[in-house]
Amino acid sequence: MWRTLWPLREVWMKVGLEKLESHEGVAVKALLDSGATGLFMDTTFAREKGFRMEKMKNPLLVKNVDGTVNVGGHVEDEE
Repeated sequence: MWRTLWPLREVWMKVGLEKLESHEGVAVKALLDSGATGLFMDTTFAREKGFRMEKMKNPLLVKNVDGTVNVGGHVEDEE
């Protein structure tokens, strides 16, 4: 077993996304967050890549790792 003197602080991986409407594939480099409560995509990235967005019926409250509410507010829609 190998060990490193510098533990990884973040894990990035190559993933493939598929647009539901067109089935077009998009290859991206994504940050893996094992403590996340869901799958999230940056709004600017989604717009640039042509993903269709809709307003959510039930906005999601976003919390930080320490349990505090994120200053960015709720995840609601495409802005």
